[in-house]
Amino acid sequence: MALEARAKTRSLTGLALGVLALACSIAPSDAAAVRHSPSQKPSHLPPVRHLPYPQLELPFQINGGQYAPVAWTEIAGWSEDDHLAAYKAFRTSCKPIAAQQKPPADPKALGTSLRDPCRIARGLELSDGVKARAFFEAHFLPLRISRLGEGEGFVTGYYEPIVDGSRTENEVYKVPVYRRPSNLFVRGTTQSSAGLPNKGQVFRKIGRRKLVPYYDRAEIEDGAIAGRGLEICWLKDQTDLLFSQIQGSARVSLDDGSTLRINYDAHNGFPYTPVGRILIERNIIPKDQMSMQKIRDWMEQNPNEADELRRQNKSYVFFREVQLSDKDEAVGAQGVPLTPGRSIAVDKSLHVYGTPFFIEGELPIESERSKTSFRRLMIAQDTGSAIVGPARADLYFGAGLDAGKVSGRLRHNARFVILVPKSLDPVARGRKMPVPDERPSAMIAKLFPQTDPLKDASKDPKNAGKPSDVTAATNARPAMQATTSSAAGPSPAPAVQAAVAEPVPLPEPRPNVEAVSAKPQPRHLRRYRHHR
Repeated sequence: MALEARAKTRSLTGLALGVLALACSIAPSDAAAVRHSPSQKPSHLPPVRHLPYPQLELPFQINGGQYAPVAWTEIAGWSEDDHLAAYKAFRTSCKPIAAQQKPPADPKALGTSLRDPCRIARGLELSDGVKARAFFEAHFLPLRISRLGEGEGFVTGYYEPIVDGSRTENEVYKVPVYRRPSNLFVRGTTQSSAGLPNKGQVFRKIGRRKLVPYYDRAEIEDGAIAGRGLEICWLKDQTDLLFSQIQGSARVSLDDGSTLRINYDAHNGFPYTPVGRILIERNIIPKDQMSMQKIRDWMEQNPNEADELRRQNKSYVFFREVQLSDKDEAVGAQGVPLTPGRSIAVDKSLHVYGTPFFIEGELPIESERSKTSFRRLMIAQDTGSAIVGPARADLYFGAGLDAGKVSGRLRHNARFVILVPKSLDPVARGRKMPVPDERPSAMIAKLFPQTDPLKDASKDPKNAGKPSDVTAATNARPAMQATTSSAAGPSPAPAVQAAVAEPVPLPEPRPNVEAVSAKPQPRHLRRYRHHR
C-alpha cells in the first residue's frame, strides 16, 4: 500500500509540473495577442496618404496672376457706378457668347462659364441701374486680381482716329493704306479668315513651299508691296497711318465727302515697339509729359528724324474695309461694337471676351495734371499686341480728337477686380483641396534627399536627352517598369544607361505607440536529483 501511494504521488506531481509548463508557454503569446489586438490600437495615428493624390477640380488659375476674393462692399466706388451702362455693354458681348451651342474647350481660366449669365442677361431688358447692379451681384463673384507679386495693374487708353484721305492717289494723298497681302501666311489660318492673330510668327510665301519672314515697316514704306492692287485708300502723311495702326481702326474722311471705315486685319509678324519709349530713352520728351499729342507734335516739327524714329517700330498693320456708318462705333476683336467708356482691350491669351472688370484709379481724364477718380465697371471686348498681363487694360474712349487727347495721356496704375461667374467659385473649390503633408524634419530631409529629374537633366547636358523614369508622386523608379525592362532583355541601342542611385521616397511618419511592458523572460527550471 505504501508503494502504491508513493507511485500515485509521483504521477500527480509530474502532471502538475506539466500543466504549469504549458501555462507558462501559452501566457506570453496570449498577452502579445491582447497587446496587438485591433481594439487596442492608438487612436491618434495619422491617416495613410495614398499617392498620387486624387484628381480634384482645381480652382481656376490665371498664368502669371494672383487673385483674392473680396466683398462687394470692399470695392471702392462700386455702389456709385452706372451699372446700367455696364449692363448694356455686357449684353452686347453676350450676343455671340449665348449663341454658341457647342463651343470648343477653352484652356483659359473662365473657359465657357460666361454662357450661363449671358443667357440670363439676353432675356432681361433692364432699364434700372439698381436692377443691373443686382444682376451682377447675383451671378458673379468679385476677385481682386494683379500680376504675381504686384498690388496694382496698369491702364492705357485708345480711340478711333479721324483722318483725311482719298480713294485715289494724288499730290496731297500719297501714303497708301494696304489690305492684307495674299502672300502673307500664318500657320493654322487661311486667306478667308476674318482677322489674323495680332501676335506670333508671320511668313511670306515664296513659291509653293518656301517661307521667310515678312517685310518690315521700312521695306513696306520703300515700296516692297506697291503696285499690287492692295491699296484701300491714301492718306496725307505717315504719321496719320502710324496712329491708325496703333489704334487698330480709323475713320477716313474722303475728299468726296464720304466716310470710309477701316479695321485691323493682319500684321507683318514683328513685335510692336512704342515710339514714345524711344523718345523717352533719347531724352527728347520727359516721361511725365509723354502723350500721343506730344509724339505727333514732335514728328510734325522734325519730319526727317520722324522717318527714322517710325522705322524703329518694325511692326506694320494691314486693314480691311468695314461697312459702318458715321454713327456706328468701331468693332473690337470680339466682333461687337465698342462702347466708349465701357469697353476695354485685354490680354487675349489670358482672358475671355465679355468678362466684366471693375477698374479703380486716379487718372488724368479732365486734363494732363488732373487726378480724376475713375471707378467704373468695364467689359473686355478687344485686344492688342501691347496688352500683356492679367491686370492690364486699354480703355476705349470713342472717336475723334477729344477722345484722342484723353487716351493719349493715360499710362497709369490702377486696381483691378475681375467678376467671375459663380459656377467657378474658387473658395468652394479650395475647400475640397487636400492639405499638403507636413514638411519633413531637417534630419529626414538630409538622409533622404529629393531630386528633380528635369532640373538635374538641364544641369547635366550629357543626360539632358535621356528620358525620365521618375514618377511625379514619389520620384522613384516604378517597380513594374523596372521589372518589365529587365524581362524584355537587353536594349538594341549600343549605349546602355549606367545604374545610378535612385532618390529614396520619404518614409511614412512613425506612429506614437504606447509603451508596453517588456516580454517576460522564459523561466529555466532546474532539476535536482535527490540522493537517497
